[in-house]
Amino acid sequence: MRRRCELDFLVLLAMSCAIQTAHAAPVPRCAVIDRGTLPEPASCQRRFGTAAAATPDALHALADTQMKIGHYGEASAALGCAAMQLVDSDDMTKRYEWIRRRGVLAYRQEHIADALGHFECALAMAEAHGDRAATAKQLKNVGSALRRIGDYGNALRMLERGVQLMRADGDPAIGGMLANIADVYRETGKPQQAERYYREAEEAFRRKGDVVEAAHVLDSLSALALERGDPAAAARMLEAALRDVRNQNDRRYQPTLYASLAQAAIADGNVELASQHAANGLAIAAEYDLPTPPSLQLQAAQVDRLQGKVEQARIRLQSALEQPIDSDADRAALMEALVTTLEQSGRDAQAIAVLRAAHEAERSGLIARSDHQFAWLLTRFEAAESERTITALRHRTLQLWLGIATTLALLLAISMLFIRRQQRARVDEAVRRARDEEMIARYRREADALGGDRDLLQTLFDSRTDALCLLDADGALLAVNRAACSLLGGEREAFVGSALSTWLDPADAAALTTALERMEDAASQRMEVAARDGAALRIELAQWEHGDGLIVMHLQRRNEAAAAAAEESGESAAAFAASVALANDEDARTEFRRALVELMLASIEAWERGTGHNRIELAERSRIWCINIDDGRLRTRAMERYMSLSKLPRNPRWRDVLRSAYYVLGQCQLDAAVRDALQRRVDVVLAYARRSALV
Repeated sequence: MRRRCELDFLVLLAMSCAIQTAHAAPVPRCAVIDRGTLPEPASCQRRFGTAAAATPDALHALADTQMKIGHYGEASAALGCAAMQLVDSDDMTKRYEWIRRRGVLAYRQEHIADALGHFECALAMAEAHGDRAATAKQLKNVGSALRRIGDYGNALRMLERGVQLMRADGDPAIGGMLANIADVYRETGKPQQAERYYREAEEAFRRKGDVVEAAHVLDSLSALALERGDPAAAARMLEAALRDVRNQNDRRYQPTLYASLAQAAIADGNVELASQHAANGLAIAAEYDLPTPPSLQLQAAQVDRLQGKVEQARIRLQSALEQPIDSDADRAALMEALVTTLEQSGRDAQAIAVLRAAHEAERSGLIARSDHQFAWLLTRFEAAESERTITALRHRTLQLWLGIATTLALLLAISMLFIRRQQRARVDEAVRRARDEEMIARYRREADALGGDRDLLQTLFDSRTDALCLLDADGALLAVNRAACSLLGGEREAFVGSALSTWLDPADAAALTTALERMEDAASQRMEVAARDGAALRIELAQWEHGDGLIVMHLQRRNEAAAAAAEESGESAAAFAASVALANDEDARTEFRRALVELMLASIEAWERGTGHNRIELAERSRIWCINIDDGRLRTRAMERYMSLSKLPRNPRWRDVLRSAYYVLGQCQLDAAVRDALQRRVDVVLAYARRSALV
């Protein structure tokens, strides 16, 4: 259960860093550069030249070179000067390369906790930018760091994720990931699985043409062979690896291979052959000015001791211990061999002193490393690592670390609870947003459907020979047929969407507005107006039955027909209005009117609860309903008529009621229950409108 919590916590950390990268700021928090740690610009210029030459890319390349030869101080200085140029930059690619190299440097300096933090940050950045190759590389780095701190379960999970990604992409660099998985299995005591992955890694390196890395894998396979007591097989693999690196003219790795060959020969009892291998390795290191690996010094000293050259072995081991040694394991092995050599030479006092120094160095190293990883333990406490550390510290130190471990476990549990609550809140918010987007898409589909019906209506109008227009309740032209365009003197594209009053004489605009206001409760009206070009027109306004308060307008020149003909044409307008509506179903219409009132009331209530504003604010912000001033007070007379069944107009503007509901749904933060109830009322109105062919 504890391991599962730790796995979940690592995933949450990566998600949190990715979310911050995508939404919070251009630079993720984990990659922010601390200005207090930046070097002086003058020192960078003295050390690396002008700003033009010391670009971030050039400094990164220099850091890579210095890390390869073990000059970590120079590499750190180069990365510090690169950070000075990146501190105000939003270039995520260069910042990713900088944070990745910080992790590599910390890893090689044995600061594994720091390296893990940098690798996880680089992983989050790669995932946020969708870079699959970089994501796979950082999964390998994170897995390797977790393996070094003893978190084998999480290490294996990260590495297997990386392998799946690289297999899917056909990445030829998969060999390194496979070798890391093999290392995990080897260190967890599963040699068969380790050997299988080592073999697969070797094949991948050879397909890629990376012979030197294939030789590294053979070295690891030889170690497995020695562990199972087969020095002959180990020697064969090491000799093959040595041939490969010689063919590639790679001399850096040859001393290490000779050290492994000497170890295999000693295990096989062939001290003379081991002496030859050790001498060859030392000769190559001296000839090409290569650093002598501690493993080679150790095997050479073992050969000296087995050949009776105890004093020579002692001198060699003491000289090796005086050189910088990166690996604590290599230093411990050298000191153990020195103790054995001193005992063999009869220098028991010196042996005890070295043993005490080794113990104190181990104790001091463990305390320093534990202090350095204290912050990491707050979030990813690993029982196996703490037990290994506590066992090495003994007695009083053991009790101290047990108390610290208990405190950290409690802090971790509290952090997990807090993060899980935040995650649930984010999931709920994402679900709500997805639902809102789905509803908005639905509203748009409804609007598109209304637009399609208007196109059909325009076609119907054009089939008429007499001059007809369709107006909304505010006098805006929705459809104009060809005959009406001729009378009003304009093109159809200019009419649709404009106000009718703009095409009439300004003197008639007020009378037209009054007539339109009375149409919600009138069957028809007639009046005489003048077109903009001065032509005298006679118009008849008739309600379109079941038409959402829309108005059919018939136009005729006054001098074209007698009063009787005009009356007849008026009847034709009413007949047309009836022809585009279905027969009236009184029961259904009554239910529809009741549904409209209920929808209007529910929309206003949802608006007031969701925003804290009244219905006047709704009318003003939505621009759907007019606002009037009565006795110095703001009123919405048109909207108020839709809040009571007794006051509802004879020909209600049901589209405006729907638009009001859609506006509330789209603009207000509503509870799920309120939103569902309002949507059900919208669906009832839409169902009636479609069934009665109102649109």
